[in-house]
Amino acid sequence: MLVDQRRSRILEIVERKGFSALQDLVSEVGVSESTIRRDLDILDRSGQIRRTRGGAAYVGESLTDFDDRRHRARPQKQLVARTVVEMIEPGETVLLDGGTTTLEVARQLQGKSLQVVTNSLPIVNVLLNQPKIELIQIGGFVYPKTGVALGALAVEALGRVHARRLIMSVGGITERGLFNSNALLVETERAMMASAEEVIVVTDSGKLGHAALARLCSLEDVDHLVVDGGISHEWRDKIESAGVALTVVEPDSDEDVLSGMAEMAEMTEVTEAIQ
Repeated sequence: MLVDQRRSRILEIVERKGFSALQDLVSEVGVSESTIRRDLDILDRSGQIRRTRGGAAYVGESLTDFDDRRHRARPQKQLVARTVVEMIEPGETVLLDGGTTTLEVARQLQGKSLQVVTNSLPIVNVLLNQPKIELIQIGGFVYPKTGVALGALAVEALGRVHARRLIMSVGGITERGLFNSNALLVETERAMMASAEEVIVVTDSGKLGHAALARLCSLEDVDHLVVDGGISHEWRDKIESAGVALTVVEPDSDEDVLSGMAEMAEMTEVTEAIQ
């Protein structure tokens, strides 16, 4: 079991139980007590758990899979995606990482004449039958929660790629920089950044001021940030002070507002039907 898989497994166990004893984790994960202790120390520093004398208690945000997360702040993500796609010229080579906001970007790319490189199976599924898009899929270990290829094979493949732009999403942004949900993902995204002339980060404003498990890079390593209008004046100043070009996307018509409201209403109906 890879290190990141093991730590994700520990998080899942502790979240499910609320508290898990050290020996229970040793038994369920199948590694030594010293390994579990080291993992718990790292997870404690990330803020997802709290170490106790006999084990660990869960204090982080609930772990959710890709299908759950992609509906969060979806109207904002759609507005951000639409704005980013307008920046892309026909014939460009665009690198897309796996994320819920970049999935919305992929939907908006349909019909454009482009070369798209991605490590995301959901994005591949969206663009697979687009006749004007030349699609290149990066392989590697497929992370089951997101359908994204990660690890050494993905990094090696990315070393042979050159793209005009990288469009990427993140798990959180603080003054310390950008964060994402696991170490393998961060390693792969760093390889993506090295392969692109311009790094564009797309995010909803709810991720500003929040960290995730693994640090990706500093704010200064980003060329352009595109975010919805929920960003505060304080965060506008921080982003611009870091030398990052900032595009704030506001709903430009009543149609956008109504579209977002309809999206939320549809999601509510689906939830009620399931319940």
